Amino acid sequence: MKTLTLTVAAAALMSLSAFAQDVTIDADGDGVYNMTELQTAFPELTEELFTAIDVNADGAVDMEEMQAAQDAALLPATDG
Repeated sequence: MKTLTLTVAAAALMSLSAFAQDVTIDADGDGVYNMTELQTAFPELTEELFTAIDVNADGAVDMEEMQAAQDAALLPATDG
C-alpha cells in the first residue's frame, strides 16, 4: 500500500512541477488559468473552447482540466 501511495504522490508531484513551469501564464498566481491567462499562451483559444475545457464550469482551468485538454488535443502541450 505504501508503494502505491508513493507512486501516486510522485505522479502528482511531476504533474504539479510541469504545471508550475507555466506559472508565468498564471498572472494572478491563484494556481489555475482563467480565459485571459490561457489566451496569453494560446491566442487561438475561443470562449467556446474554454468552456469545453473548463469541465466543472467554475470559470478556471485547473491542472487536471489542462492535462485532459492536452490529452484530447484541444490544446497543444506546453513547453516544460
